[in-house]
Amino acid sequence: MTATKKPRKPEKADELRLVKEAKIQDLIGDGAGTRLEASGVLYRDGAFLIVCDNLPSLIRVSSELSPKAPENGVLSRARSKKSGPSKTNVGYEDLAHDAARDHYYTLSEAEPVKSKGFRARVQEYDAKLRPIGSAQLEFDLADANKGMEGLEWVDRSGTGHLLALCEGNFCAGGKKGRTPGGGRIQVFRREGKRWTNTATIRLPKSLPFEDYSSVSVRDGRIAVLSQASSALWVGRIDTKKWEVDEGRVHRLPTDGKGRTVYGNPEGVSWVSADHVVIVSDRAKKGATNARFRAKDQSIHLFLIPGNNH
Repeated sequence: MTATKKPRKPEKADELRLVKEAKIQDLIGDGAGTRLEASGVLYRDGAFLIVCDNLPSLIRVSSELSPKAPENGVLSRARSKKSGPSKTNVGYEDLAHDAARDHYYTLSEAEPVKSKGFRARVQEYDAKLRPIGSAQLEFDLADANKGMEGLEWVDRSGTGHLLALCEGNFCAGGKKGRTPGGGRIQVFRREGKRWTNTATIRLPKSLPFEDYSSVSVRDGRIAVLSQASSALWVGRIDTKKWEVDEGRVHRLPTDGKGRTVYGNPEGVSWVSADHVVIVSDRAKKGATNARFRAKDQSIHLFLIPGNNH
């Protein structure tokens, strides 16, 4: 049996550059409680919208990351009977925005489906975050804990598509899901009330990621975040062929000893041509995660150095 090679870590020169960061609770106070398991972020109109996988509401903070900004706060939303996530998921994994119709979409990772294993669910909201409806993404998942983690909206020749990022390599769980080289994004098109799987985007086989946590697309460029690898891949996307190039991996900043300090990055969104915003989940308990706590439950703005993609 051939031993699995350890993922290659990007060189220090490929590190993202921190611009500013803040604890989410320091920006919004106690309105959403003290446990903020940030899982997705979206930049829109000078503010960041954040979802947490343990909260049913959205959080909004100013792009200035100032605790005094009037935009900061918790956005409570009404729920339709069919728009809520499954009983096992209180919050959401990611969110996306359709600019043409000014509609929002949130993603629930996986819910059981009779005889089919599991499927992710998408909830749709209007411009005022009022629920319109929800539907499952028609793609079968074998593992409830390794479902869809990232969501993005892409317009292709006037037709909108949802891109859903599988958490595990080859859209699998277990050892296969942790084996680098099988990053997959499933493409869905609306057909009536259904979200039909129409294509698969294969991320580069050279990508050393052990998992995938979020995806963002802007002006023909795509960014994919990995929590386990504490890194961001940036490339170009061809939406006509649903293909991507080799791109480049950028590691999140490390400490003076080259050790990971951003141990819980969960959501990413483009802010400009060379800046991205990332949100971090709550660090798990245990001595090995102690150094991650300084950066957990936070929002971070990064510069991508030498970003020619």
